[in-house]
Amino acid sequence: MPKKNANHSAKQKNKTHSGMSKRVKVTGGGKLLRQQAGLRHRLEVKSSKETRDLSHVVEVSPADRRRVKKMLGL
Repeated sequence: MPKKNANHSAKQKNKTHSGMSKRVKVTGGGKLLRQQAGLRHRLEVKSSKETRDLSHVVEVSPADRRRVKKMLGL
């Protein structure tokens, strides 16, 4: 039986979900920030106040944090 290399690990590395990494930014304090949905089309129907409010970056909701962190490898 051949010897196994001591430096070789049997476990594979986890890959970051590339789509999620493009959509979510992680702050220095560990918060997950995302852009709000609703600013891609039908902007002529929405009021200026609504488009202004949607343009801000917000934190990922508590219900989604666990899943997003897992996809980012955190």
